[in-house]
Amino acid sequence: MILTVVKYGTPVLRQKGARIEAITPTIQKLIADMFETMYAHKGVGLAAQQVGLALQLTVLDVRGVSDRPSSLEWNGQPADVGDFMPLVLINPEVKPVGKPVAGPEGCLSFPEIFADIARPEVVDVKALNQEGKLIEFRCGGLLARAVQHETDHLNGILFIDRMEKETKEELRPELETLQTATKGALFK
Repeated sequence: MILTVVKYGTPVLRQKGARIEAITPTIQKLIADMFETMYAHKGVGLAAQQVGLALQLTVLDVRGVSDRPSSLEWNGQPADVGDFMPLVLINPEVKPVGKPVAGPEGCLSFPEIFADIARPEVVDVKALNQEGKLIEFRCGGLLARAVQHETDHLNGILFIDRMEKETKEELRPELETLQTATKGALFK
């Protein structure tokens, strides 16, 4: 089922997600619905907050992007990113490894708004997968950027919070229009 993606101005986007303690049928259905929603909106990642639920759950799939490569190390060995997609991260912990680099980002909760955001180029990730098994890996490139973007969502942090001050000022009119429209729709 395709879920509604909430837009900037919806309070749940600012909420830290609750840890998931058990992989229940409800959580499994949510994961399936989140993938369907992400694919329908042509995204590479989607956090539970973006579908209105403050949970530590995100789904990712970077296979469709060829112009922004990703790297992956599984058990200390280089691995084919495609072999591990689509990816579910539950209760993720992300540690920066590489130096920050600027790169383009967008967000399904901010339609048509894009900016360069500086993030560590490489990160170590520890999380549970959809079976509740612990997974650990190192990733770089687009996958590292997407993991960090989605993990920020799980902690109530939005990509506009990571923008350079000047960039955010340039985008202020669009951000205010989006936030006003969202809040208007919420109170109908």
